[in-house]
Amino acid sequence: MKGIPQFEVGKVTMGQLVDLVAEQFGDSAAVRYHELGIDLNYREFRDLCNDVAKGFMALGVEKGENLAIWANNVPEWLYTQFSTGKMGAVMVTVNTSYRSFELEYLMKQSDSTTLLLIGGVREADEYLKVIYDVCPELKDSEPGKLKSAKLPMLKNVVFLGKEKHPGMFNWDDLLEMGKKVTDEDLKARQDSLAPDDVINMQYTSGTTGFPKGVMLTHTNLIGNAKSLGECMNLSAEDTMCIPVPFFHCFGCVLGTLTCLVSASAMAPVVAFKPDAVLETVEKSECTALHGVPTMFIAELDEMKKKSYNTSTLRTGIMAGSPCPIEIMKQVVSDMGASEMTIVYGQTEASPGITQTRREDSLELRVSTVGRALPNVEVKVVDPLTEEEVPRNVQGELCSRGYHIMKGYYKMPEATEKAIDKDKWLHTGDLAIMDENGYCKITGRIKDMIIRGGENIYPREIEEFLYTHPKIMDVQVVGVPSKKYGEEVAAYIQMKPGEASTDEEMREFCKDKIAFHKVPAFFMFVDEYPTTASGKIQKYKLREDATKKLGRDEDAKIKTA
Repeated sequence: MKGIPQFEVGKVTMGQLVDLVAEQFGDSAAVRYHELGIDLNYREFRDLCNDVAKGFMALGVEKGENLAIWANNVPEWLYTQFSTGKMGAVMVTVNTSYRSFELEYLMKQSDSTTLLLIGGVREADEYLKVIYDVCPELKDSEPGKLKSAKLPMLKNVVFLGKEKHPGMFNWDDLLEMGKKVTDEDLKARQDSLAPDDVINMQYTSGTTGFPKGVMLTHTNLIGNAKSLGECMNLSAEDTMCIPVPFFHCFGCVLGTLTCLVSASAMAPVVAFKPDAVLETVEKSECTALHGVPTMFIAELDEMKKKSYNTSTLRTGIMAGSPCPIEIMKQVVSDMGASEMTIVYGQTEASPGITQTRREDSLELRVSTVGRALPNVEVKVVDPLTEEEVPRNVQGELCSRGYHIMKGYYKMPEATEKAIDKDKWLHTGDLAIMDENGYCKITGRIKDMIIRGGENIYPREIEEFLYTHPKIMDVQVVGVPSKKYGEEVAAYIQMKPGEASTDEEMREFCKDKIAFHKVPAFFMFVDEYPTTASGKIQKYKLREDATKKLGRDEDAKIKTA
């Protein structure tokens, strides 16, 4: 039998799991950053996580305190994920696309006392510019003693690098401070944690209002990762290439944590580039690869330009949006990943709910999102009566089990709406389940837009655009796109006497909201289609945009 860690879900914390895997598989590869030349076994990885955990304790971060990280797939992100699991801080993940408007909201709503961030990714030092814009007091503060008008809870800012910046500690400072904390101190903190404690918080938007902090526990995450790993038959013999963002559950649960619970090696890619992914697969001899369909499409295109050896690939996860059958065929034939799986889920479910299995046919893998994960319940109900519907009848997909979130941070009413009295999570997604339990997602009750695997919630963009002084009203809808699945269109009503242009609106959005949320199209209208009671009919706006933009053929592809 292949080597996998032995433990019981619900009985271990993240920190204990790191120790357990280091004890059982200490010499097995844990982290392989091909592009950075980092190669750690599980014993070395545990020791490094201990050092970082001590650093956070020396910084004064207490058990249950919220610590935010705003970075791409750098090694420090990985060490932070598992060191917070040891010393009990709640890691709050920040989307790397966020800018000042979104960062300020998240930091304020989450009550985060510490922020870890990197420098530039797309432009030099863009993250630094944003934090100094949100917290101008930082430039004149002593590290660890920030007093911010906008973010009163924030005390510590740590730069994930060796450079020194005003008001911030750097990574080396953190590790040096940690030397003051003893092994006994760390053990006492780790032993004080319980499997049902919240250890991770990820922000997800709703159809109304602003993003909500999804509180996930040790058991939520570990249990979900274990189920996913079992479906892929992962073990200490596997190495997983992880090019999807760590700040998504896709990266830090389906990716890094699924590797840990399986004693598999993590082979992350710092920022997605198809050639970097394929080089990592080849050089690290990866057996598993994760990605959204657009990533696999880019990788397959790169393979036509240059030869890469992907013969070690066996499995992985494709998720985020439906997979075209031709792409799945090429992933199997050209890349060699004959056991590639599809996963469906949402952040509130830690995130996996259903998954196809290694032995499933290509047809099942492209026409369905699989069946319930081990130890997970799934049912389809009538959205109005909440009664379970017969097989092959459309309804709302609901799920129950160890993987369901503890709730939304400081939003009890929203939590009650999402999880009913019988502990069923209502996903808001329409689905059909067949006789064998395999599900097809057929639509969304919520008005969500999915652009290239990224969930975009119209209300959030609308709330932001409302802040423009010329705008009276705005309605945001998704329009079909061959390339991205959907793109964002904003229907805008100007205030009397005011006028605007696409260019002005794009400039207003620039650096304020994430680039993928900036509408691709702006439609200036005098009125909206409404029902007799005055409710705006967004579906008519979608139809209008589809027609005006000539996207009828795209719509056929999307619904095929």
